[in-house]
Amino acid sequence: MKEQPKKLLAVIEFLSHAKFPALYKMLGFEVVAEYQVRKAVALLRKMKPDVIVADFYFQSDFRDRLSNLESLLAVAQTMKETRILVFYDPQDAPALEKVRQRMHIDIAMPTPATDAAIKAVLEKWL
Repeated sequence: MKEQPKKLLAVIEFLSHAKFPALYKMLGFEVVAEYQVRKAVALLRKMKPDVIVADFYFQSDFRDRLSNLESLLAVAQTMKETRILVFYDPQDAPALEKVRQRMHIDIAMPTPATDAAIKAVLEKWL
């Protein structure tokens, strides 16, 4: 019996990362890409992915949160088998660290991320 491909939810908010789904597919993942976190939360609940790859960003004008990802991460916390890779701008590292103190993220990778670095992480999760 053929094993089902692992499912990967790519939450792409920075167009510079829009090329990565091709890499994920090349590695053998079944990829669903979403460009809005609100819609990604609904997809997350429905598809229960094996891996989430998402862009993190901090904006000082968020009223009740530090980042774009807290809603998504809150839902993902209940999915113990789901692995989470987050891309972040190095200048946002302090905000990311505050989020990581409250929510699980497996790997946080500074941008610009190379294909080789991403591949090395994802191959371990296959």
